[in-house]
Amino acid sequence: MKQILLIATGGTIASKPTMSGLKPSISPEELLSYVPEIAEVASVGAVQPFNLDSTNVTPAHWLEIARIIEENYAAYDGFVITHGTDTMAYTAAALSYLVQDSPKPIVLTGSQRSVYLRDTDARNNLADAFSYCSDDGASGVHIVFDGNVILGTRAKKTRTRSYNAFSSIDYPDTAVMREGKPFYYLHEERPSGPKFYRALSDDVYVLKLIPGLRSDIFDYLDSRCSALVIESFGMGGLPAYGGWEERLSAFLQMGKTVVFTTQVEREGSALDRYEVGRKLRGLGRVLEARSMTLEAVVCKLMWLLAFAADEEIEPLFLEPVMKDIL
Repeated sequence: MKQILLIATGGTIASKPTMSGLKPSISPEELLSYVPEIAEVASVGAVQPFNLDSTNVTPAHWLEIARIIEENYAAYDGFVITHGTDTMAYTAAALSYLVQDSPKPIVLTGSQRSVYLRDTDARNNLADAFSYCSDDGASGVHIVFDGNVILGTRAKKTRTRSYNAFSSIDYPDTAVMREGKPFYYLHEERPSGPKFYRALSDDVYVLKLIPGLRSDIFDYLDSRCSALVIESFGMGGLPAYGGWEERLSAFLQMGKTVVFTTQVEREGSALDRYEVGRKLRGLGRVLEARSMTLEAVVCKLMWLLAFAADEEIEPLFLEPVMKDIL
């Protein structure tokens, strides 16, 4: 029987109603008590480093989860992390960079309704997470939710209420859970790691373009971030009005990093397609996210800024990690 460590961090799955709304308050032991069949597939240890609505999760919490995994890596066969759905995709992406090439599975799950309710997706999600984590074919960072097994760098929350809350963006699901067992769509070599990283930089800002947005936003950005992610329109580009090109060029000349992505959920960017995107190539270090999720872009930049030399950022950003960039 596999030895699995449950890392409980809060979220809807562990929430109960209060006078001020739903709030995480269920312990990991109580969480497990709602799904007694888990004991048939794994021997479970449990820790609870924090108990938060995932809106309140920060990069410091990602580092804490990664530290717990590293400190317990030799003692367990896998790790299940219960987490709020709102920022779960960010946490999954961050762990994909902090714990790379893990031959042991690191599985995130949660729910759209609390585990203590009769009508809930929590029990199935928790049971599926432990079943997948206990399977001999499982490895690396994944989200297990509503029967789908999604690579940590490709996951995005695409629904706020429905049980099928998460989608794999521009990449197939790794597996689907059927009657408590994973049916694999993708079979890959078991990673040879793990390799642990212990730092992140939060000096990253995301700017979402809207029609008519003024470029003097750089008055704020110039001194407040080292890397900027620009969510542009369609395949990607920069407005020709309002001095955007000049302000972006000045920003880049300060040694900053800029990544262009798209506000469109699927099929990615293509800066070379239109004039508004192609002109960016001559401005400096402008990187392109292509089909990366925003969550992966942000977390990869946080990881790179923490350890990479300036000249390493571009080649390392474009080097795939857990199929994050295709």
